[in-house]
Amino acid sequence: MPDLTGQVALVTGASTGIGRHLVEGLAARGMAVAGLARTEDRLRTAMAEVADATGARTLAVAADVTDRASVEEAVGVVREELGPIALLVNNAGLIDEFEVPVWEADPDQWWNVVSSHVRGSLLTVRTVVPWMVLRNRGRVVNIASGMSTRANPDYSAYSVAKTGLMRLTESLATALEGSDVRAFDVAPGVVDTPMTRSMHMWQGYTDWTPPEQVVEIVAAIAAGELDQWSGRFVRAGKDDLDVLRSTSPQDAARQLRLRPYGDADPLG
Repeated sequence: MPDLTGQVALVTGASTGIGRHLVEGLAARGMAVAGLARTEDRLRTAMAEVADATGARTLAVAADVTDRASVEEAVGVVREELGPIALLVNNAGLIDEFEVPVWEADPDQWWNVVSSHVRGSLLTVRTVVPWMVLRNRGRVVNIASGMSTRANPDYSAYSVAKTGLMRLTESLATALEGSDVRAFDVAPGVVDTPMTRSMHMWQGYTDWTPPEQVVEIVAAIAAGELDQWSGRFVRAGKDDLDVLRSTSPQDAARQLRLRPYGDADPLG
């Protein structure tokens, strides 16, 4: 288990679900962890529980990740209270409320889902990453999904959001080449959370991904053990961490690409 003592992490969507597991797992590895979420009371309770359980320093900062001023103020508080942010985990995001084909979706609710993932991550990246670049040190983890890479007829907004987030990760990683700031897509698998249980596609499902496996991958990224996977997609519960550590992906492996229809494909 990597020792991350002295580093600062910022996790969005930190009050429940995967975000809550990440806060506790990173704190247990020695990080000072700031959590962002919209519901202040629940967030403060969660962060206090983590501090009591781990002895680590935590900070609860209520913020709406889709609001620019809110994000900028929150990040300023984190930097002032805890210090430079070494790890940013973009975990916050909504799911489609109405599980219907895209032409039946409520446009406003649909766009809110997309915005929560894409605009939310963009705003944290543009607020946190410049300071990482100045220090020439930092890691960004965007929480991806299997639906980043395949369509789903009932979760079109979530699928579009997660696919867009993957492209944002790749753009970020490409722009950061040559520095010691890296960006990664981490799909958590099917973790038993309130959001997952609200999705009809997982009703009756029992083969849950242990949340500790998500924490282990993110902690390895924070420790610089998976730097060769920057700009790539990894999946908790399927990818073996030792294999990831020893493997360097080639070409466009684990990235979004068009498949050519054959050797004569002009876009091949």
